[in-house]
Amino acid sequence: PRSDCIAAEQLCLLDSTCNGTYRTLESCVLARTRFLPLDHQSRDRCLHAELVLGNSSLLHCKCHRRMRRQEHCLRVFWTVHSSMTDGEMIINTSPYESPANEEHWKTDYNKLAALVSGRGSQLAADATNPCLKATHVCNLSKKCVRLRTDYASICTKGAGSEDMCDRRKCHRALRNFFEKVPEDFTKTILFCPCQDERCGERRRKTIVPDCSFQYNTKPNCLWLLDSCLEDHICKSRLADFQQNCQPTDMSPDGCSQHNHAACLQAYMGMIGTPMTPNYVSNFSVEVSLWCTCESSGNQKEKCDQILSMFESNKCL
Repeated sequence: PRSDCIAAEQLCLLDSTCNGTYRTLESCVLARTRFLPLDHQSRDRCLHAELVLGNSSLLHCKCHRRMRRQEHCLRVFWTVHSSMTDGEMIINTSPYESPANEEHWKTDYNKLAALVSGRGSQLAADATNPCLKATHVCNLSKKCVRLRTDYASICTKGAGSEDMCDRRKCHRALRNFFEKVPEDFTKTILFCPCQDERCGERRRKTIVPDCSFQYNTKPNCLWLLDSCLEDHICKSRLADFQQNCQPTDMSPDGCSQHNHAACLQAYMGMIGTPMTPNYVSNFSVEVSLWCTCESSGNQKEKCDQILSMFESNKCL
């Protein structure tokens, strides 16, 4: 099986040649992120380090969405793949293992069904509001309730007031919920099918948009992209989203990967990052980023491209 990047890094550091080359590449990446000018010799050295590591086991390592030390793993991945991200918006290689290889995180659906049927009367009362029903299903799991309460309290603290909420903390708590709670719970809460406005309102407010999604004024989408690319987790989730939700007119389902579940999982991964998406209204399932392309000047086309990844993505 393909090794995760932390294991691959440890192997590399035990080998003196690989170790030296890897440390060189790390300093090249650091110089690049700080926009430090490199002389001709340094540039050659960086290029050589990239080529050498391109033939090592580090090149094919991956990370898991739910692993401990995920940020460390992603840092290793982007060090080895640093040339791919030089100011690029379209990064087509996801650092994450494909969902099929994360089988051991799948939950026992039969157990869940038995739990739900045991609470039949309460859930039957929610038949008209699937989003309310999804919340009651979450209440059947201690972990789901705890992490949902966590993000709800963090993301509502200070919201609407002068001091505003702590968006970074709110995002971290949201990521925690979507990474640690089994997907049967998180998906039903986020993608519950609605027939009326009340249900739609509940669905739109799932991620506490006042804090996690909206700013007082809409920032430019290019600013959102820049802040995303500066963050290992956001950059990784965006690469994963672009890989798994690549729309195409050539296939009936609108997805170039033909894997709708992987696209939804990648969409969930974007929640709790600087590029958090959400439903735009209580009446539809259309989603968007909270940003605008007005006053983008000569970068208008690039800006529209970012927005359209979410707004008119057939795959989603």
